[in-house]
Amino acid sequence: MRNYELMYIIRPDVEQETVQAVTEKFQGIIGNGGEIAKHDLMGKRRLAYEINKHREGTYVLVHFKGTSEVVAELERVLKITDEVIRHMVVREQIA
Repeated sequence: MRNYELMYIIRPDVEQETVQAVTEKFQGIIGNGGEIAKHDLMGKRRLAYEINKHREGTYVLVHFKGTSEVVAELERVLKITDEVIRHMVVREQIA
């Protein structure tokens, strides 16, 4: 298993219960073949530029260990989740 970092931004107009449900969904996907090292719900922040007519969003940062299959499934679900406006999964390099 390799170390990964996931950052995703949730639309600002969704309710807090929906934000919690979305984060739990992605935690479940990662937990199904990987393990979460750190999960940080960073809260609402202003975006550097407008995305889909939104000027701010709820940022979530996750550090996890997983296989390439877990990352592929995570990417697939992130792309089809309407609440997520941007996401990025990066493999961490060991120094």
